[in-house]
Amino acid sequence: MSAQKHPSLTSVGRIGQMDIRNRMAVTAMGVSLSEEDGSCGERLIAYHEEQAKGGAGLIILGVAGVAWPVGAVARNQIAISDDQFLPGLRDLCDRVHAHGAKIAAQLHHGGLIAQFSHAVFGHPLWAPAIPPQPSGDFTEYFLTEELALLEGMTMPSVKVLEQADIDLVVSQFGQGARRAKEAGFDGIEIHAGHGYLLSSFISPITNSRTDAYGGSLENRAKLLLDVVRAVRGEVGADFPVWVKMDSQEVGQSNGITVETAKELAQLLEAEGVDALTITTYHDTGRGKLHSASHTPHDPISNLPATAAIKASVSIPVIGSGRISPDAADKAISAGELDFVAMGRKLLADPHLPRKIMEGTPDKVRPCVYCYTCISAIYMGDVARCAINADLGHEYKGAIPPASSADQRHYVVIGGGPSGMEASRRLAAAGNRVTLLEKSAHLGGTMRFASLAYEPNEHFLLWLKAEVAAAGVDVRLSTEATPELIKALNPDAVLVGNGAIRAMPDIPGGDLPHVLSGDDLRGMMMGESTTEIKRKTSLFTRLATKVGAATGATANLALVRKATKSWMPLGDKIVIIGGELVGIELAEFLIERGRHVTVIDDDMRFGRGLTLVRRMRILEEIAEHGAVLHKGAQNVRITDAAVIFTDPQGAEQRVAADHVIVATGATANPQLADQLEAAGLTVYRMGDSRGVTYIEGAVRSATDAVRDIMGAEPISA
Repeated sequence: MSAQKHPSLTSVGRIGQMDIRNRMAVTAMGVSLSEEDGSCGERLIAYHEEQAKGGAGLIILGVAGVAWPVGAVARNQIAISDDQFLPGLRDLCDRVHAHGAKIAAQLHHGGLIAQFSHAVFGHPLWAPAIPPQPSGDFTEYFLTEELALLEGMTMPSVKVLEQADIDLVVSQFGQGARRAKEAGFDGIEIHAGHGYLLSSFISPITNSRTDAYGGSLENRAKLLLDVVRAVRGEVGADFPVWVKMDSQEVGQSNGITVETAKELAQLLEAEGVDALTITTYHDTGRGKLHSASHTPHDPISNLPATAAIKASVSIPVIGSGRISPDAADKAISAGELDFVAMGRKLLADPHLPRKIMEGTPDKVRPCVYCYTCISAIYMGDVARCAINADLGHEYKGAIPPASSADQRHYVVIGGGPSGMEASRRLAAAGNRVTLLEKSAHLGGTMRFASLAYEPNEHFLLWLKAEVAAAGVDVRLSTEATPELIKALNPDAVLVGNGAIRAMPDIPGGDLPHVLSGDDLRGMMMGESTTEIKRKTSLFTRLATKVGAATGATANLALVRKATKSWMPLGDKIVIIGGELVGIELAEFLIERGRHVTVIDDDMRFGRGLTLVRRMRILEEIAEHGAVLHKGAQNVRITDAAVIFTDPQGAEQRVAADHVIVATGATANPQLADQLEAAGLTVYRMGDSRGVTYIEGAVRSATDAVRDIMGAEPISA
C-alpha cells in the first residue's frame, strides 16, 4: 500500500472514541435504494458494501427517518422509526464491518421538505412556523413530461409544532439513536441542515416563533440541543455523536450566515457533540442555486466557510462539496478540516479511497458533475450515475470472468463512450477484444462534448487509459464493413457507431454561413469534412491556427486554449436547437465572447440535460446575455438573419453572422442491421439504438456486456 501522494487524507482519523482507517467518508445521501416500506434490503446493503470494499473509512447512512413515514422526503427512504427495521439495519452494519469500514446512521426528519410524505401518505409538513412564500419557481425549468409528474399534487398543509409535537420529535430522535446503536452502527449524525425540520428551527427565515424556540440563536437552537441531549441519553457518553449543520443559506438575505454557524458550532461543542459535518443550504426558488450549496458546481466553494467554523471549535470537522483528493489532503494538512465527505465522486467510483490509498489516483473514474444522481432523486427515481452504470445494481453481482476454456473474441465497432466502455469491460473479464474506429482518434462525439464541457474530457481520458490498460486491440482509421468483420471471425459484434446527423430541411440551410453540428465539430477538432471545405474556408483557417498545435495527439486542452482566444466564427451566433447540444454549445460560445441566440420549436429548453444541470446552465447563459426563443415556427435563414414566427404569431428577425443547426441527430441502426443480415450475432449500443448521450451510451454498453457474460442486465 502506498499513500505518499495524499499522506494527510490517508492517515488514520478519530471521532470521539471511534478510530477510522482514513479521512475519506461517504457523505450521507438519500439514494432511494431502500424497500418501499422503509426497510433496509439487499439493494441498499450491496450499495454500501461496495463502498466499504472500495476503502471508505466511514460510511454515513443517509436520511434515516426517525418519524417515517412522517417527514419522508423521497421514495424508498430508509426508516429507523420502529424496531421492525432493526434486522435489515443489523445486516447492513455487519456487511460493512466485514470490509473494515465504520458506518454511522444519519437521523433525519424532513420537516418542510417532506413533500413525499405529503404526496404519498397525506401528512402535513412539520415546521416551526408558517414559512414565507418561495422567491421563485424552479419548475419553470422542468420539461413537459416532468411537469406531468406533478399533476394531481395538492399543496400540503403545514403543521406548526406545539410543545407536545416538539416533545414527540425529541423522543423520536432519541429512539432512533437507540435503534442505531442496537443495530451495530459505530456513530450517529444528526441532520440539522438543508431546510429539514431541525434546520428550519435554526434559520430565521423559517422560524418566526416568539416562544422559547424562537428569537435568539440560543432559542432557535433549543430543539437541536434538546435532540442532542436525548440522543446522548440513549447511547451514552462514549458513543460518537455529531451534527450536520449549515454554514450558510446561499441566496438568502436574512438566513443563516457563517457567523451564525460559528456560534451554533460552539453551542454544539459545549453540549458535547464529538464532531461537526459542515454543509450549506440555499434559496430553493432559484434554479441555479440547487447546484451552489450542498451539491456545488464550483470546486471547494464550501471550504472557506468550513475552515472558518473549524477555527472556532476544537472538535473534528467533516467538510464536503466538490473537494478533490488533492484539495482535501491540502486542507487537512492546513488544519481547515479533519475529514472529507464525498458524494458524487463515490457514486462515480466507490473504489476511489482504495485507489488513493494505493497511490493510484489516476485510476479513479472521474465524476463529470452532470447531476444525473441528484436529478433522479428530484424526479422520484432511484439514484443513477451517468458514467457508473453499476450504481444501484450492485446486488445483481459483478460480471463473471471468463474461464480460460471459455474465452471469446469480440469485435466492438465505434470508439465513442459505448464502444470504449464495452471494450474495457469485456477485456477485463478475460476476453479478446478488437475495437474498430473509423476516425483517427477514440472518443467520437465525446471529443467535441469535451470541448464544450471540460469534465467530459476527464472521463474520456479515463476511458482511453482503461482501454489501453486492458490490452484491447484498437484499430483506428478503420472502416467497419461486413467483409472485415467476417474476416475477424468474432463470436459476437457490439455496434456503438455514432448517430446520423443530417441537416434538417430548413430554408436557407445551404447558405455558406450555416454549419451543421458535424461541420462545427470538424472545424473545432481540426478534422476535414467535405461540407466545410465546400462551404467555407473555415477548415483551412482552423487547421492553420489549431491543427499544427494538436497534430496526431489531438490534445483537447490545446484546442480549448486556442479557441478561447480565437475562433473562425462571427460575433453574432444563432443556434437552432435548444436541447443538450445546443445549450452546451451556447455556453461554450458565450465563454468565447460571442453573442448567442438559441431558438427552438419546443416551449421547454434543455432536453437531454439532467434537471439540476439544466436549471444551472439555462440561468447562467441567460445571465450572460443569451437570448432564448421558445416555440419558434416557420424558421428560415437568410444571408444576415434567422427569421421565425413566435408563439404569439409575430415574425421575429435575429441578426446572425453564423448559424449553427444543432438538431437532426437520429439513431443509426444501419450497420447493425447489415451485420445481422450477414448472419453475425450483434449487440446494439449507444446511438445505434437511439440518441442517449453519455449516460445512455455507458448504460447500453454495460447491459450488452452483462448479457454476453451471463449476468443480469442492469436495465432488467
